[in-house]
Amino acid sequence: MAVTEAAEAAHQGGASIESAVILLAAAVIFVPLFRRLGLGSVLGYLAGGLAIGPFGLGLFGDPQAIIHFAELGVVLFLFVIGLEMQPSRLWSMRGEIFGLGLAQVALAIGVLTCVGLALGFPVASSFVAGTGFVLTSTAIVMQMLDERRQMALPKGRRIIAILLLEDLAIVPLLALVVFLAPGGPEVTLPERLTSVAIGLGAIAALVVAGRYLLNPMFGLLARFGGREMMTAAALLVVLGAAILMQAGGLSMAMGAFLAGVLLSESTFRHQLEADIEPFRGLLLGLFFLGVGMAVDLDIIAQNWALIAICVPAYMILKMGVIYIVARLFRASGSEALERAVLMAQGGEFAFVLYAAAMGVGIISEQENAVLTAIVIVSMVLTPLMIILHDRLAPKPKVSLDGVEAAHDLNARVLMIGFGRMGQIISQPLIARGHSLSIIEKDPQTIRDADEFGFKVWYGDGARLDVLHAAGAANASLIVAVAGDKDAVTRIVELAKHEFPLVPVIARAFDREHALELVKAGADFQLREVLESAFALGREALERLGDSPEDIDDVMDAIRDRDMERFQMECVGGIFAGRDLLLSNRQSTGH
Repeated sequence: MAVTEAAEAAHQGGASIESAVILLAAAVIFVPLFRRLGLGSVLGYLAGGLAIGPFGLGLFGDPQAIIHFAELGVVLFLFVIGLEMQPSRLWSMRGEIFGLGLAQVALAIGVLTCVGLALGFPVASSFVAGTGFVLTSTAIVMQMLDERRQMALPKGRRIIAILLLEDLAIVPLLALVVFLAPGGPEVTLPERLTSVAIGLGAIAALVVAGRYLLNPMFGLLARFGGREMMTAAALLVVLGAAILMQAGGLSMAMGAFLAGVLLSESTFRHQLEADIEPFRGLLLGLFFLGVGMAVDLDIIAQNWALIAICVPAYMILKMGVIYIVARLFRASGSEALERAVLMAQGGEFAFVLYAAAMGVGIISEQENAVLTAIVIVSMVLTPLMIILHDRLAPKPKVSLDGVEAAHDLNARVLMIGFGRMGQIISQPLIARGHSLSIIEKDPQTIRDADEFGFKVWYGDGARLDVLHAAGAANASLIVAVAGDKDAVTRIVELAKHEFPLVPVIARAFDREHALELVKAGADFQLREVLESAFALGREALERLGDSPEDIDDVMDAIRDRDMERFQMECVGGIFAGRDLLLSNRQSTGH
């Protein structure tokens, strides 16, 4: 079908194959490109959506329909997060959810409401506009945490706790919108109590179903249903929980999260996560594409002055609130700043809140469009702000309390790095009575070593002045086993250039790094997994009943073949593998 026909099919809102191809093509083209440029996948999706949307190539005319469908990606994301949150772990976070989260939301609502008041808008519409921006984008923040591998870290869990409180807050905020509407105070107390009871009943029903029905159901399907039925059941649970919560006046994302929590201690947890993951990733990407399509350049052009004022005002004030609250709850300055940048944007729930406010007459259709544009622009700016933060933010200062810097050391062996390899290598050296100086640049590792009776000095072995202070010039051997492969290469280069008579043995992280170390002049290098892999291979053959002679033959052949290939790779440079290294050692007298 021609592109024009595909565009018309997309304009008609049909879930056609052409539309799917266009969406997938936009993701495949823009996401790798933006990741290659270091701009992240979220910005790639947003740019792709803008390119194919009404203000790009015009291949789609109703981005809101895409967004509503793709919100399932956010729902599935929250389900996966719930699978990682056992009830005991969630209970341990109650202080962060209802303390940190509530403090941030309440203070941010108060501060952001002042933006509308300062611009001359009524109290009700100012409150709705500011409150909508307080509700952070779960999709963007979760994706950022996932890409930065911070989901399981304490600072990541604190952000998740705040997001959970914001999800809970949408329910009373929607009720408050009705109350603030013209005629809103006429809503009776019994009606309000009824809505609260319905919400609590939905939660209770989900908890009962999760506790008594889900595990038996998955157990039965595992025995008789097959893999595809397990996938179907996982989707049924997620979507069913989401719909149940929505029917009870709560958010779909909260329902999916609770379903995940209820299944977090199930024996099927890992299989469920694997089944959901492909759907979650695709739909979440589709959500970002929809947000990119929804950037209405006409509205932005018509109201550019108001948007130019509101976007930075809302974002800066929200960042200030987040930073202050984080510091009040004893977060470090670097963590508070990072959290403020990550959560500076408005979120998906703002669209829901603004639509509800428009429905009851608090804001007009034009104001809804402007507020929606403000939120979308803030979402688009967030990945750029993260990049600027990572490049410009001052690095946190390292506390050196209880740590002594390396100076005037004079042991026979200088070991650089005291991680998992250094701790093991040090034992035979100490057992044989060789004097050993150990330097390490991680203060916490030094403190931990001190508790076990090891004296480790602070110092970065990739710096020449530190090597001199650590006694490298008078050492009989330098052991470079730092935890960073670039640092190990730098250590070998410095040591062989400045102290050519001192042999250097080094830890290689992989085959490519081993070749780098050979080129740098290391007298001996060893890939950290090589010998353990050989040992496991030997054990596997023994367990399978092979004879000791056959095992020795095959392991020797594999070891020799690996060494031959490695030497051939070394010949590509100015070194000729092991023979040249041996001749170098002989010529230096070591």
